[in-house]
Amino acid sequence: MSKAAAPPIELASADPSIAREMSRWLSHLGAERRLSPKTLEAYGRDLRQCLDFLCSHWGERVTLERFAALEATDVRAFMAMRRADDIAGRSLMRALAGLRSFGRFLEREGKGKVGALSAIRAPKVAKTLPKPLPMASAKRLADADERAGEDRETWILARDAAVMALLYGSGLRISEALSLKRREVPKPGEGDVLVVTGKGNKTRMVPVLQNVLTLVQDYVAMCPHVLPPEGPIFVGARGGPLSPRIIQLAMERLRGALGLPDSATPHALRHSFATHLLSRGGDLRAIQELLGHSSLSTTQIYTGIDSERLLEVYASAHPRR
Repeated sequence: MSKAAAPPIELASADPSIAREMSRWLSHLGAERRLSPKTLEAYGRDLRQCLDFLCSHWGERVTLERFAALEATDVRAFMAMRRADDIAGRSLMRALAGLRSFGRFLEREGKGKVGALSAIRAPKVAKTLPKPLPMASAKRLADADERAGEDRETWILARDAAVMALLYGSGLRISEALSLKRREVPKPGEGDVLVVTGKGNKTRMVPVLQNVLTLVQDYVAMCPHVLPPEGPIFVGARGGPLSPRIIQLAMERLRGALGLPDSATPHALRHSFATHLLSRGGDLRAIQELLGHSSLSTTQIYTGIDSERLLEVYASAHPRR
């Protein structure tokens, strides 16, 4: 482990020995773990807050020996204090992760084992609901004419439109769409189903709209590269595999043109597919199969989105509101 000198840290609530180890710990995280300056700043701030709390909690400055003897009740009291300040679950998780990292560092350096930190459960983080796009916006994203003013070859614009049409029209993950082989995508009028390989190498059948197949065929007809049956149907500018980042960048450009929020990502098209099906009366179990979710509980998150929409309609339209 690097023994390079680190900038001194002054702590009113802790013994200088703690300050020295904290300085060496942060230097270690920056030099050997390559953590970003912002992460280091957050970890340092979290540890300072913990030491300030312990000093007040115990009524004395924190020493290395006392910190090593930390009890689970002390850690829980600190977490409760932070939660009382309306700190989000993710920030509490980061604080606990930083404290555990400092405890492991002290143990490796032979400065004591802080066993209480490993006995504390990480706080639960509330699941954030996916943000679907309005139906009209989702449709426009699959229109190559929306990017007609860009300095890009026509076949590339057609390719990006076809990929986005698949994401919204069939609810595919971007990795699933880009892994499709040419032989797996029927021509318009010759089929209406895709066999997709998803997470865990599991395959599933998903319906595909004829107008989406038309967009794919238009791209294939324009593409200047050879697209063998066993090769990927979507290729990059030089004919190699198409990177998901290219579609993400195309989406970023379209966001600006259509006035969409930052939440409008390629994956938001998959969310939109599920949400719009549900709002039109789609069966939750069927949507689970279409999305390739192994658990119905994963799909049920979309019922929360639909409930939000219904409450918004109620709030704006009920005559007594």
